[in-house]
Amino acid sequence: MEGLALNMDAYAGRRTLITGHTGFKGSWLSHWLLRLGASVHGIALPPEGNPNLFDELCLAKRMDHRLGDVRDRAFINQVIGSVKPEIVFHLAAQALVRRGYREPVETFGTNVMGTAHVLEACRATPSVRAVVVVTSDKCYAPDNDHPGYRESDPLGGLDPYSASKACQEWVAQSWQASFGACSDAPLIATVRAGNVIGGGDWAEDRLVPDLVRAVHAGLTANIRNPSAIRPWQHVLEPLSGYLSVGARLLAGDRDVARAWNFGPDDNSMRPVADLCAELKHELGGIWSPSAGAHPHETACLRLNSQAARELLGWQPRWDFAETLRITGSWYRRHADGASAIDLCNEQLNQYESPHG
Repeated sequence: MEGLALNMDAYAGRRTLITGHTGFKGSWLSHWLLRLGASVHGIALPPEGNPNLFDELCLAKRMDHRLGDVRDRAFINQVIGSVKPEIVFHLAAQALVRRGYREPVETFGTNVMGTAHVLEACRATPSVRAVVVVTSDKCYAPDNDHPGYRESDPLGGLDPYSASKACQEWVAQSWQASFGACSDAPLIATVRAGNVIGGGDWAEDRLVPDLVRAVHAGLTANIRNPSAIRPWQHVLEPLSGYLSVGARLLAGDRDVARAWNFGPDDNSMRPVADLCAELKHELGGIWSPSAGAHPHETACLRLNSQAARELLGWQPRWDFAETLRITGSWYRRHADGASAIDLCNEQLNQYESPHG
C-alpha cells in the first residue's frame, strides 16, 4: 500500500494473540487484524464501562476471546501454550496515571510482572516468533525542556504509572538481551506512542471521553492541566507502527528487535487547551480548567520518531486538525445511530488508501 509501511498481506492466516484486547487500542487492533485475515486470539479483563468499543464491535463473537489477568502466571502459561500464536501484541496494562497514584502496587504488578509473565510464556512456546510490547511515551525520564525524546534517551518516571512503564521497557530489553540470541527464541520489540485519541474511547479519566460525556450530559467539562503539552495522534497511527514492527519481526529481522517511538508531527504536539478548542468545533460543549490541586503529571511530552521514519518507512498520515475532525465525526455520527463497525471500517478504509 503506497505511503504506508504496513504490508497488508503479512498477517493473513497468522495466529495472533493480543493481551488487553478489550481496551480501546486493543479493540481497534483486534478489528484491524481481523480485516487483515489474521486468526485473532485475546486475553484480557472484562471491558470497562458501558458503552465500550469491544462490545460495540461485537468482538466476543468474532475472535477467540478469553478473560483473565496477566498477573496470573499459570493462566498466561496455559493460554499461550494452548493457542500457540506466531506473534503476540502485549497491550494489557494499567494505563492511567491517576489510577497509578491510587493503586501503585497493582500498577507495578500488572505492568511489570504481567509483562514478565507474558514474555516467559512466549519463550516457552516454540510457535511464538515475535512479541511487540506496548509501553508509553511516559517511560522517559521527565525533562520538560526536552525537544523530543529519542529511543536512546534515559528511562524513568516520577509517578507510579510512568515508573512502571520504564520498568516494563527494562524487562523487555532484558528478555531480548538474555535470551534473544537463541535461534528458537522470539524476537522482542517495544513500542512507545503518544497520547492516542479516536472514536470509541469511553474510558474513565481520559480527556476526549470526558469531553464527549460532558457534551452528551449538557455539562461543563472540567479539564486539569490545560497548558500541558502532549503528542496527540489518532489511534490508527501507532497501531500501523505496531503492525509494521510485528511484520518485520515475523520475517526474522533482528534489527527491528529494539525500542521504537511512534509519535505525531511537531505541529500535533500541542497543549491540552488546543485539543479542547478544536474538538469543540466538532462536538460543541463547554470546558473550563479544573480547580484544586492534582497529582503530578509531566508538563511537556514530545516524541522524536525519526528512527521509525528512516528505518521502517513509517510516518503519521493525519495531522492535528484532521485527527480531531475524524475523531469528532466518529462520536457525532455514532450518537446519531451509526454503528461502530461501519464507522471503524470507514476510517480504516480512509487510512489504508494510498492518499490517506
